[in-house]
Amino acid sequence: MPIREAVADDWPRIWPFWHRIVAAAETYAWDPETSEDAARTLWTAPPKRVYVAEDPTGTVTGSAYLTPNYGGPAAGVANAGFMVDPDHAGRGIGRALAEHVLAEARAQGYRAMVFNAVVETNPAVGLWTSLGFTVLATVPEAFDHPRHGRVGLHIMYRALD
Repeated sequence: MPIREAVADDWPRIWPFWHRIVAAAETYAWDPETSEDAARTLWTAPPKRVYVAEDPTGTVTGSAYLTPNYGGPAAGVANAGFMVDPDHAGRGIGRALAEHVLAEARAQGYRAMVFNAVVETNPAVGLWTSLGFTVLATVPEAFDHPRHGRVGLHIMYRALD
């Protein structure tokens, strides 16, 4: 599946599933009421590098960003975010985006990647652990999940060398 760096014209194709996922309030610690303008800033503002996955028809089926997690002397640690259009889930898009972003992070000189707030009930936890991420800690009952009540937020890490 083709994965490429996003261009400005991709945002209108990302926004519908971005909004759907964040509004569901199950996997991201962002306000479910986030406006489209605020969402675009959250997902695409520099220094983030944004990528999209497309199916053979050119439909954007997922997106990811790569950015420094910290600044200054700790800027060698990356952070990333991933979303797959729920209508295209279960087709390996998340794994393909993750493998692409991990390769990009290495190519850009990052030494490690950290996720700061992975909802512990998020099915993607299994993907991240299968790709070598470990849970460093869990902030208990930090996330008000609409179905599971208060659940923890994992801080996950992986070295890239």
